[in-house]
Amino acid sequence: MIFPFAKEREQFPILNEMTQLSSCSQSAISIPVKDAMNEYMDSWSREGMDWMGWMERVERAKASFASLINASPDEIAVLSSLSECASSVASALMYSKGRHKICTTEIDFPSIGHVWLAQQERGGEVHFIPGEDHKVPLEYYEKYVDEQTVVTSIPHVSYYNGFKQDIKKIASIVHRKGSYCFVDAYQSAGSVQIDVKDMDIDFLAAGSQKYLLGIPGIAFLYVKKEVANELKPVVTGWFGRVNPFAFDIKLLDYADGARRFETGTPPMINAYAADAAIQTLLKVGVDHIETYLQKLSQTAIAHAKERGLIVASPENMEEKASNTAIFTGEASIYERKMKERGFIVSARNDVIRIAPHFYNTENEVIVAIDTLADLVRDGK
Repeated sequence: MIFPFAKEREQFPILNEMTQLSSCSQSAISIPVKDAMNEYMDSWSREGMDWMGWMERVERAKASFASLINASPDEIAVLSSLSECASSVASALMYSKGRHKICTTEIDFPSIGHVWLAQQERGGEVHFIPGEDHKVPLEYYEKYVDEQTVVTSIPHVSYYNGFKQDIKKIASIVHRKGSYCFVDAYQSAGSVQIDVKDMDIDFLAAGSQKYLLGIPGIAFLYVKKEVANELKPVVTGWFGRVNPFAFDIKLLDYADGARRFETGTPPMINAYAADAAIQTLLKVGVDHIETYLQKLSQTAIAHAKERGLIVASPENMEEKASNTAIFTGEASIYERKMKERGFIVSARNDVIRIAPHFYNTENEVIVAIDTLADLVRDGK
């Protein structure tokens, strides 16, 4: 396979020393991201405080993320984590007798389940849509979501094995039942094309550190323009106000659009990093990235099977993202052993996740799987 991103790869210096295949957990740091963080530090050192300049970069990060998912900047809120995004949305919903059910899935990341379970104190009734072999059949959304469901919360891509769902079809089903559609895009944004308008998503959240090429501590929440102003989140803060700088302690008003879902002071240096990272993705093109990663997925699955490894990920490329999960048992031990041999991968329970980004080569995937296969054969 011809490697199409040789020039872009040069922006990730760690790849000269290590093979980083952990984008489902933490991507490699790029020179532009490091430079952006240094720009913030230089500003702080030089000026002591540049509030307006820092806030401008937060707005730029919002606009960059909006461009990535085909949204408007006023449909994007900045928070600190995906858990905070979900909590802000959950707090804005009413759980009445007519609409009190919350449908989420058994393949969601645990913190998402925790957010929805916390709504039981407010009248929410949580139903977990079951998975089959770490996948959720599309027909299960028809079966489990009903006219009493206020929100259906789903992952675009499973953190465990890279299973990718058809968001547009799921949104159509749940909207027909009268439910909002909340999408956790942490494992997809930056590696899979997302069009929130075409997919008809109500809420979508994604953090920065995985395929978005950034750092922990910042997340983006998309709220559909037609939905945002109908809701009043209880999880709130001064940046959710019409005019935060009015400093009116007795006035709880809500800003227009997604900004009403914001809470406290945004993470400034994280926004610098996120903006630089997303700009890299926009220049490369997520469409090109997704096509390339599908080829790496095919290589990973074929080579893992050739080496006698058991693959936990879907083999159908239409329902698989970049992450290829391989059964190992005691995965954390294999993660450590792989790092000792120069490969950064990510363990989850009983699987090792091989999760390349566009900067990885096919040979890196092959050699990483060979190394893992040898470790498994030798019993670690």
